[in-house]
Parts: sequence; structure tokens; C-alpha cells
Amino acid sequence: MKLVAIYAAPQDPEAFDTAYFETHVPLIKQVPGLLDMQAVKLTRVVVGNRAPYMVVTMSFADKDALKAAMASPEMAAAGANLDSFAQGQYTLCFGEGL
Repeated sequence: MKLVAIYAAPQDPEAFDTAYFETHVPLIKQVPGLLDMQAVKLTRVVVGNRAPYMVVTMSFADKDALKAAMASPEMAAAGANLDSFAQGQYTLCFGEGL
């Protein structure tokens, strides 16, 4: 199972990147059951009008592991941190690998 975070373009990309990678990512890495995390910063739109700024996938063993992670105090701390610099700028989705 995956937790997918999609981020809109921030007003200050440098400040966002600093807050995200120096503070938020270390908090996410403490979430129980997290197997892997991959971030992709989108740099160019090839087709279409607009692309997100960044897409992040976080992998968990199964749906139960993801649900437990979402209910953990570590995820609550990471969510509070994220809202401190990116509130309203992201979408979270559950997904399954194909």
C-alpha cells in the first residue's frame, strides 16, 4: 500500500524545500511501518497546463500497516509539522501498486 502526497507549487520553493527535507522528512522516517519513501520534484510540463510541484510516495506492507501508521503519534507529529509550512498545498491519497 502507498500513501501518496501531491504538493502544489509553493510561493517560496527554497523555503518549502528546506522545511520539507530538513524537518518533515526526518519526522516521516520515524513513522512505524514505513518501508520506503520516494520524492519526485516535477521540473517541466510536457503535456497539459500545470503539474504539481512534487509527488511523494510512502510504501507500507499492506492496508493494515498503512492504517496503523496513519493513527500513530509519529504521523500526527509529521502532519502537524507539514501544516506549519504547507497547509492547503497538498493532497494525500491511498494507492495500490500495480
